[in-house]
Amino acid sequence: MDNLENRNETKKKFDFKKRKENTIHSLFEVERFLRDFKQIAKGVKLYKIMKW
Repeated sequence: MDNLENRNETKKKFDFKKRKENTIHSLFEVERFLRDFKQIAKGVKLYKIMKW
C-alpha cells in the first residue's frame, strides 16, 4: 500500500519551470500560426483582386 501512495505523491509534483517553458513555447507557436494565417489571407485577397 505504501508503494501505491508513493506513486500518487510523485505524480502530483508540479514542475512550475517546465510548465512555464511549455506554455511560453505554445504561445509562440500560436502567435506564429496566426501571423502566417494573416499573411495567407492577405495573399488570397490580393489574388482575388488581381484575378478580377
